[in-house]
Amino acid sequence: MGRRLLVPLTDSTHSWPGLDHALTVFPKADVTVLNVIDPTGAGYGERSGDSESDADTAETAAEELFAAADELAAEYGATLDTAVVEGRPADAITAYADDHDIDAIVMGSRGRSGVSRVLLGSVAGTVVQDSSVPVTVVP
Repeated sequence: MGRRLLVPLTDSTHSWPGLDHALTVFPKADVTVLNVIDPTGAGYGERSGDSESDADTAETAAEELFAAADELAAEYGATLDTAVVEGRPADAITAYADDHDIDAIVMGSRGRSGVSRVLLGSVAGTVVQDSSVPVTVVP
C-alpha cells in the first residue's frame, strides 16, 4: 500500500491544482478526494439554509465533482477514493485525516489575497496550522 493522501476538493478552480499535484508528484499514492459541505456557507462547499434542498444539491454537486476528479485521475492512470463530510472545512479536513490514517494532505489555496485573506482567514492556512500530518498547499 502506498502513501495515503487526502485532497480536499470543491468546484472552485483554486482547489483543483491540489489534485493535479497529488496525481503528478505521488503517482503510486492512494488518493482520497474529500468534499466538505459547510453548513455555515463559508466555502469549500456551501449550503443555503433549506436542509432538504441543500442535501439534494450537495449530493448532486459532489457526484459531479467526483466524476470530474475521476476523469482527471484517469489521465494519470489512477483511481480515487471519495468522501463527503459536513462541517467547518478546516476542522472537517483535519478530522478526516486523523480518523482515516492519512499520511499527508495536498490542497489548493483559496485564492484570497490582501485584506480579504486577513479578515476572512484561510481554510488552507488553518489546515496547515492544525493538521497532525504534513500539508502541501498548491497555488
